[in-house]
Amino acid sequence: MTSTLADTTGPEVWRYQAVNAEGHVVHGEMTASSETQVTSRLRRQNLMVMKIAPATRGGALAGEILSLLGRKKDLRLKSGEVADFTRKLATMLTAGLDLDRALRFLGETAVGPRNGRVIGSLRDRVRDGESFADALETMPAIFSKLYVGLVRAGEAGGALGDALLRLSDLLERERKLKATVQSAMIYPVVLIVASVFSIALLLTHVLPQFVPLFEENGASLPLATKIVIVAGDFLTAWGMLLLVAGLVLVACVRIALRKPAVRLATDRFLLRVPVIGTLLSEIMAAQFTRTLGTLMRNGVPLVGALRITEGVISNSAGATCLSEATRDVREGRSLAFSLERTKIFPETMTHFLKVGEETAQLAPIALRSADIHEEASRVTIQRLLAILVPAITIIMGVLVAGIVSALLLAMLSLNDLAH
Repeated sequence: MTSTLADTTGPEVWRYQAVNAEGHVVHGEMTASSETQVTSRLRRQNLMVMKIAPATRGGALAGEILSLLGRKKDLRLKSGEVADFTRKLATMLTAGLDLDRALRFLGETAVGPRNGRVIGSLRDRVRDGESFADALETMPAIFSKLYVGLVRAGEAGGALGDALLRLSDLLERERKLKATVQSAMIYPVVLIVASVFSIALLLTHVLPQFVPLFEENGASLPLATKIVIVAGDFLTAWGMLLLVAGLVLVACVRIALRKPAVRLATDRFLLRVPVIGTLLSEIMAAQFTRTLGTLMRNGVPLVGALRITEGVISNSAGATCLSEATRDVREGRSLAFSLERTKIFPETMTHFLKVGEETAQLAPIALRSADIHEEASRVTIQRLLAILVPAITIIMGVLVAGIVSALLLAMLSLNDLAH
């Protein structure tokens, strides 16, 4: 079992190995200014330190490449598993069961050893006197700050079951939105992979069958045929090296994106790209308003809700915008006005929030705004697919047709030579 903890406040990356409260060995990387700082942070997370050493750049690169090949560096529950656990627990609590009995039942009926270990650990901490929110907070790789914040608010208000019901609805909506985006990208990705594979097959296996025939006849080949033959020879000789170089390049990009400045510049650029920027903005608005409305409906104050929401937004430009908005709200300024100045979120969202602030109905109007932006996200995805799929089909069709045409031109030149 492994986990990765990251902090961007120090100048050096350290690799650690430790034992968690369940007795499992965990290891990962942490950015800190000294080994002492790493040790202190790990102990605050109830981890017993076994080994700490500086992480080399090559080690980080190797870790990213292994991650690309499917070997994850941390063990966590899937979003669907967390949503399912939350829904079941909420149902039991609202039916009158106490937390300990509900966790015991869920642990006994858990599907898979990971779920059982997580639920068992939570129950042990609750039985030792910790609040449920504090128990959840010890597993940041599984339960986000949003999750912990909503549970803490529910416990404080004596309505944990209702808070978990709203939380399960939030998680399910986020999962559906994420699934919509992923499902929309499956066909274009499959189309690109199949087209690239077909072109590589033509250049490396089909084309070489004709090259000896062209050489034996000594005919002057058309320029297009010469270009295709050179491309095939290059791909045959260097194809594997190109694949490895591609993996290394992607890994280097992922390492570079760990730097806040690089990530911020990249996210701001993506928000300016036509269609894609609109889609990212709508998804970000849906996440923000859904989270904000749910937190405030459960009794979390506006400033606290904004702080938690910063961690939900994956786009660093949006998170930076929310950080500035949180500071403005703390100083007494309008949330809608602060967000409107940045021009990052859609105008529709800021107008809704302005109405919510003026009517003292910010939570319900934020949730209504989330519904609108989720629907807008689905519409934008459909438009993106309507553009992307035909464009990919045309480009790949032209490439395949060009290769086939180059072969046909060469065959025709041989036929003319024979006559």
